[in-house]
Amino acid sequence: MARRLKSDQVLFLATLLLVAVSVVMVYSASAVWAFKRFNQPYLFLTKQAMWAALGIAVLRVIMKIDYRHYRQPAVIWTIVGITSVGLIAVFFSPAVKGSHRWLGLGMMGIQPSEFAKLAAILFAAAVLERRMHRIDEPYYALAPIGILAVFFMGLIYLEPDLGTAIALLLILSAMVFTAGLGYRYLIGLALCGIPVVLSLAMGAAYRRRRLLSFLYPREDAQSTGYQVIQSIIAVATGGLTGKGFMASEQKLLFLPEPHTDFIYAVISEEFGLIGATVILACFLVIASRGMRVALRAPDSFGALAATGLTTMFALQALVNISVVLGMMPTKGIPLPFVSAGGSSLLVSLVGMGILLNVSQHASATG
Repeated sequence: MARRLKSDQVLFLATLLLVAVSVVMVYSASAVWAFKRFNQPYLFLTKQAMWAALGIAVLRVIMKIDYRHYRQPAVIWTIVGITSVGLIAVFFSPAVKGSHRWLGLGMMGIQPSEFAKLAAILFAAAVLERRMHRIDEPYYALAPIGILAVFFMGLIYLEPDLGTAIALLLILSAMVFTAGLGYRYLIGLALCGIPVVLSLAMGAAYRRRRLLSFLYPREDAQSTGYQVIQSIIAVATGGLTGKGFMASEQKLLFLPEPHTDFIYAVISEEFGLIGATVILACFLVIASRGMRVALRAPDSFGALAATGLTTMFALQALVNISVVLGMMPTKGIPLPFVSAGGSSLLVSLVGMGILLNVSQHASATG
């Protein structure tokens, strides 16, 4: 008799908790800002609730699809092709705040760079599974991944979005390391990559200002250092238990667009150290259970895909929370499952659906 497949319930519940927090806190963080700008206090609540409902429905469907279907060349190249078209199409869409990151589809906006991470993870997992027996021959094993990475990262950088481009590089590096690439190659990649990243980071005036504001935020507290200072104030004034739901003061037009990249600051102010720790604990659960799934996956493709997806969640959470706490320069990386934004939420839930499906097969063989 066939064994009934069961997904990782702890991983699933941690995800649902974060999505529930997202809907509630997006409303709390955005109501005043949305009313002042659009005269619609429930605008972002409605959008986030709709994306959350769609994302959960898609998650449940993806959970039931055998992850091994994604290793088929026809599926992989279709995903990569659609993503590539989206990344190119954004340059023909109207700029938003000086950036070409969004592709308008009716009333919805899609951010192709979010989908690029998922496409790159599946592509890399499929290539590495077939070529990892010669992983120490980088030209053979890694050339396809390198070509795709440069193509995706180049388009994302030109949007411009250096933070997402670097995140994509780090995710793929984690997968290649898991596949068994020797330390000497990884060290060489880091030694070559760090100067390039620094030159790109310092190559634009706004990026230089952003870096300087991270190092010396109070030198220009009313301009480049404003976001970081307001975020730290929000976190610091939350205390142990917080000021209470809807009681944040920093979201009252002090912290710019608090429902997106700085939503963790609002959570910290309203629910204090306890609430902030709960969110952090959810991401620690996702990271630990995700790596557990990777270790128990029945094949290399599942293990590598699980590694890439877990790294994507953990890395983005680490960067976002570090920015909120003033530990990193502002990157524009959303908090997975929590920050307002349909593309980020949908991609995160699709990725989690794949990860949960891998966990089902891991439990069946474990």
